[in-house]
Amino acid sequence: MPPVTPLLDTVSSPADTRKFDLAQLKQLATEVRAETIDSVSVTGGHLGAGLGVVELTVALHHVFETPKDILIWDVGHQAYPHKILTGRRDRMRTLRQGGGLSGFTKRAESEYDAFGAAHAATSISAALGFCAARDAKGEDNKVIAVIGDGSMSAGMAYEAMNNAVETTGQLIVILNDNDMSIAPPVGGMSAYLARVVSSGGYQSLRNLGKSMSRVFPKSLQEAARKAEEYARGMVTGGTFFEELGFQYVGPIDGHDLDALVPVLENVKEINRPVLLHVVTQKGKGYAPAESADDKYHGVVKFNVVTGEQAKAAGGPPSYTKVFAQALVKEAEKDDRIMAVTAAMPSGTGLDLFQKAFPKRCFDVGIAEQHAVTFAAGLAADGMKPFAAIYSTFLQRGYDQVVHDVAIQRLPVRFAMDRAGLVGADGPTHAGSFDIGFMGALPGMVLMAAADEVELARMVATAAAIDDRPSAFRYPRGEGSGLEMPAVNEPLEIGKGRVIREGTAVAIVSFGTRLAESLKAADLLAARGLSATVVDARFAKPLDIDLLLRLAREHEALITVEEGAMGGFGGFVLQALAEHGALDRGLKVRTLTLPDVFQDQDNPDLMYAQAGLDAAGIAGGALAALGLDNVATAGRRA
Repeated sequence: MPPVTPLLDTVSSPADTRKFDLAQLKQLATEVRAETIDSVSVTGGHLGAGLGVVELTVALHHVFETPKDILIWDVGHQAYPHKILTGRRDRMRTLRQGGGLSGFTKRAESEYDAFGAAHAATSISAALGFCAARDAKGEDNKVIAVIGDGSMSAGMAYEAMNNAVETTGQLIVILNDNDMSIAPPVGGMSAYLARVVSSGGYQSLRNLGKSMSRVFPKSLQEAARKAEEYARGMVTGGTFFEELGFQYVGPIDGHDLDALVPVLENVKEINRPVLLHVVTQKGKGYAPAESADDKYHGVVKFNVVTGEQAKAAGGPPSYTKVFAQALVKEAEKDDRIMAVTAAMPSGTGLDLFQKAFPKRCFDVGIAEQHAVTFAAGLAADGMKPFAAIYSTFLQRGYDQVVHDVAIQRLPVRFAMDRAGLVGADGPTHAGSFDIGFMGALPGMVLMAAADEVELARMVATAAAIDDRPSAFRYPRGEGSGLEMPAVNEPLEIGKGRVIREGTAVAIVSFGTRLAESLKAADLLAARGLSATVVDARFAKPLDIDLLLRLAREHEALITVEEGAMGGFGGFVLQALAEHGALDRGLKVRTLTLPDVFQDQDNPDLMYAQAGLDAAGIAGGALAALGLDNVATAGRRA
């Protein structure tokens, strides 16, 4: 047999796929899958979701005229095959690296990325916006939103779908069901039915029936409509979506191009909002991913042949694990302690809590708003809920934090994982803003752990606070390797600790920049400047007595935090101003993350670029004192 000529090498844009026949599309899908596996083996990233939509991606770009037709991917974990087909194949091995491709869709990266993907369930709302803009301009392009079944647990998806029929005449939503959570197993009959239901002949017959029914009395018209919908719904399971005003098509096998292509061709011609339900398998086509419990959702570098992922050198436990172990320890003493996660039991470490206390752990799905108010309800009835939510995801539930927790002064404890910069996942997943938005709330106790021992003590502190809400933040990654105490003693509320005493400048750190602050003090000492280093522990309430002492005894005061401006440094400045501490000529600098969204890179490099490493902190102190610092000049510009 002659060797098969590679097709992927001939594809520089999706337009090149539109001349391929079905056999060639199947070959192309095989090559795209291999390219995805090989690329991610080098960079790490989200593998399983992308492998599950290879055929769907090929079919979409073959059937629709992207980028004229708008294709929006929800979340973006599944967008790697899309990047390969849209002119970025040669850069795939820079994925999630500094200066390389984003791990998500990004408008600045390609015209084929119509909308940036970050948090779940945004695709339908964004697509509806594109539809309304298209309709207003009198254009006729198609708009397609691809959303995973996991994202359908987020209420925003239903808010958009509920609004769709009143907003536009044509919208295509593709429900990528990769966990079989909605549909029964899909076979040839359901694929056949989906093809029939989406066909022009069926549409004509359906429209004829509707026209004829208009001569019937209204009661019979309604009965006929419901009979048609429910008859179809009994076979396809789509009654719920029909009630929202969508025509439901499916389920169909998302890996069968013989079914996908003609159904997409049919769906393209339906002049009303339509939901196409495709069933896929995470990790499809790569045996190690298919057999993994998590379907290789997120991976580090791995061996393509064996699937073995690179093992990190043995080191201290992660902050996430320290939190989980500390929470289990507290829960062993208090059966009122409960844990809430929004679809991240493993990511937040609550899988450990779940194993220990299965009836006291609740995974509410991708629904942070619900998670917060659910926790508020637990607290209102005397429980001690810990809501473990990534800092960036808690932004989605902020209204509920304000209204359902803070105003009612309910003792919900917020464990804010992934605080600060997160490296490869970039700005969409960075926990940059929680200090400001949580610290602004009356009655909130806000803490940041300087190391893993402090984190464990903050878990104990939060467990002991039973008259108001509290929150503590901690970063992604490993701890410092400190020996953990047998008992985690709670902290005194609102009290910081002095780590090193000095005379010239006071460095007040909030969070894990404490280690770099101590190194900065060493750099200053080499310049003949004595520095006090403080671990603030609390941004709210502040240790006012300590801050006023530092202001009296030092020429300059520097605050350091892994967060955006308007956070800890802002709170300190306001407190000093209110107490007249700035009237005596105290020089102050607040070192924060820069006022930009930093792209993905190695976290250490990102903090250095932000001026939050030892050299940057020392440079801030020197600048406050009016001394030159050539090494850091212009660094934060």
